[in-house]
Amino acid sequence: MRRRLAREIAVSGLYQTEMNEVTIEEAVDTVMDELRDENEIGGDLHGLDATELFARELAYGITERKEAIDDMLRQYLKGWQVDRLSRIDRQILRLACYEIAFSSGMPPKAAVNEAIELAKHYGNEESGKFVNGVLGKLVTLTEEAKQNE
Repeated sequence: MRRRLAREIAVSGLYQTEMNEVTIEEAVDTVMDELRDENEIGGDLHGLDATELFARELAYGITERKEAIDDMLRQYLKGWQVDRLSRIDRQILRLACYEIAFSSGMPPKAAVNEAIELAKHYGNEESGKFVNGVLGKLVTLTEEAKQNE
């Protein structure tokens, strides 16, 4: 399974739901079809099923918990509103919040690092720094809250 590819698929699917007003299932199907057609998977189908399953798990989980995730983000977006973020930054932040708060087995700092890399690749030149700043606050305050429990 290729976890980074799965995250890219999930973010692309989430992006498409906003751009084209399609369901998350339709969006992920489209992304997967494009990957297969363009041979973006490098001709290696080994592990693709697991990658696709993980991508769907992420995309569906984020969609199901979108309001809770956006509420979390609002706490850490200083001077920004979730709906005013660039679409790609918004989806990347949602992915990382989901992995930090709702997905088991992903260390928070690893989720932040993955989100930063996605933001650098798909966002604008400031996206990586912006995503790092928002998620850095989220992780720090989440860890402090856990210690105080």
